[in-house]
Amino acid sequence: MSDVDAMQPAVVPPAEPVNSRIPGVRTVDTTAPLRWLARGWDDFRHTGMRGAFYGMLFALMGGLIALVYATRWQLTMGLTAGFFLIGPFVCTGIYELSRQRARGEPTSLPASMVCWKRNMGGVAFFAAIVTFAMIVWARVSVVLFALFSTTDFPDLKGVIHQIVNFSNVEFMMVWGGVGLGFATLVFAVSVVSVPLILDRGTDTMMAIFSSVRALFANPLALLLWAVLIVAIIGASLVFWFGLLIFTAPLIGHATWHAYRDLIEEAPAS
Repeated sequence: MSDVDAMQPAVVPPAEPVNSRIPGVRTVDTTAPLRWLARGWDDFRHTGMRGAFYGMLFALMGGLIALVYATRWQLTMGLTAGFFLIGPFVCTGIYELSRQRARGEPTSLPASMVCWKRNMGGVAFFAAIVTFAMIVWARVSVVLFALFSTTDFPDLKGVIHQIVNFSNVEFMMVWGGVGLGFATLVFAVSVVSVPLILDRGTDTMMAIFSSVRALFANPLALLLWAVLIVAIIGASLVFWFGLLIFTAPLIGHATWHAYRDLIEEAPAS
């Protein structure tokens, strides 16, 4: 954090009324995600890499989950659910840094840390929806394992062991197919939801509806975007959690530009 940031108080933005207008959706070319990444990296650099603060939070989250799984695996599910709950709030900080730059405002890390208060209810409701989807998927995984297993009903560690070992091809095919369905659903509802909630004070369900509309209007571009997210974040999780210090804010800043490209400007009031 710079000396300028340290001197600036964390200003709590005033709450804004919920915006119930239906945003218009744009169509973009298939290669648009590559531009989003380039613009995201540009934001990362021109905001003094303040987004790395949020990247460190994600890296610590990943490391803590790995540590808990290795030592007290029974707590992994609860810890992961907790991180899913706070994840959208952390992401708002990255979006806010891009928003500050786009509006020509001074880049302030303290202000970005409390920006979610502009629409706390909307962000919290979205976080709860994503967390619920994660919990349902985890339970479905256990049930699928039980259906394909000849042993006792498994615990979480047994399910993950089965997945990693690739010892049951039929299970892997079904589990992978159902997992893809859950992942597609979560991606569809979250493409632009949180930036829209943060930027315009849109209510959660309207933001989700707009996100799904953006996906249906741009299936190829957003398929490429999903692949890029999985590749970049997945590589960070596989090779070294520390890479999230850079890759998480890169994806966050790029997501802001995806929102700006996919959703039409708000009409002048």
